Amino acid sequence: MKYRNSYISKILLFSISNLLFSCIITSCKTNKTDENNNKAFCLTDTMARVIRIDTVKMENVKSELMLTGKVSFDEDEVIKIYPMVSGSVDDIKVELGDYVEKGQILAVIKSGEIAGYEHQLIAAESNLQISKKNMDVAKDMYKSGINSEREFITVQKEYQKAEAELKRIKEVYKIYNIDKESNSIIRSPISGFIVEKKLNSGMHIRPDNTENIFTISALKDVWVIANVYQTDIDKIKTDLPVNVKTIAYPDKSWDGKIDKIYSLLDPVTKVMKIRIKLNNPDYKLKPGMFTNVFLHFTENIAMNMIPSTSVIFDRSKNYVMVYKGKCNIETREINVFRSVDKSTYVSSGLKTGEMIISRNQLLVYDEIND
Repeated sequence: MKYRNSYISKILLFSISNLLFSCIITSCKTNKTDENNNKAFCLTDTMARVIRIDTVKMENVKSELMLTGKVSFDEDEVIKIYPMVSGSVDDIKVELGDYVEKGQILAVIKSGEIAGYEHQLIAAESNLQISKKNMDVAKDMYKSGINSEREFITVQKEYQKAEAELKRIKEVYKIYNIDKESNSIIRSPISGFIVEKKLNSGMHIRPDNTENIFTISALKDVWVIANVYQTDIDKIKTDLPVNVKTIAYPDKSWDGKIDKIYSLLDPVTKVMKIRIKLNNPDYKLKPGMFTNVFLHFTENIAMNMIPSTSVIFDRSKNYVMVYKGKCNIETREINVFRSVDKSTYVSSGLKTGEMIISRNQLLVYDEIND
């Protein structure tokens, strides 16, 4: 019985020894395989020339806020034209959107009021001629001693009154732009674009009309009015830099800054309005265009920053290639906090000062992870 127990103990001891030996051998092989895998890839000279290596930097996080907006003409460079007389529209020379020069005819209005001014002009001219003759006669008689000085001065004053009345009527003609055919001519006071037109041929303009008939804007400068939701109001400041893009020109953008903040909320949409003034020398920005306004500002949060080009998105995760040497490159998972323009802020996975591959890193990633 003792012999049998001793035999069983030897068999168990031998089995355990074999198992431990197998584990040690397997572990050694695994470590050796991992070591071989780590040393399996080395960056070639050709590949080293096409990659770029950047250093992880600690920076304050930059934020970007996108607002929707609309192009409007600059109210400071807008002229509204009102009718000076009542009457019917005889002819319209321009259409909405046309570019006009200063002094160009916009419309012609036939008016009954003009006939009255024409009668006054004829009467004033006739009265001046009579007054002139009377003054000349009175002057000669005064010199001959027939009339007194007082009589001459009285006639002279009548002439001056007639002269002033004719001047007044002529000024009225200038104000109303009355031509030789007794029509009121509407001319453009500035060079610019017709951005509003409220006239049609044959239309009658009433004497009590208070509405403008044309609006002209130079459009060399325009406004962009953007909407700010209440959750973003605290981020808005005057002179904050912005970048404006339109659907019409997706490859072009305009840089500007917040020019004015309207403190009151829109009673319907419950949003706050801001204004951006932009130069528009090529007239590409047209009133009514919809825009996207991008605001850039810096937060009081410091985080590791890397170029956005260095991030690899694979299997629903973000990775970077950490460079430690030509034969020591690590694939490391990172957590992205935010990407703004060309910068990506990393909340975890990298340390400040580490080096990462930021160009053609996919070549290295595929070689190591295939």
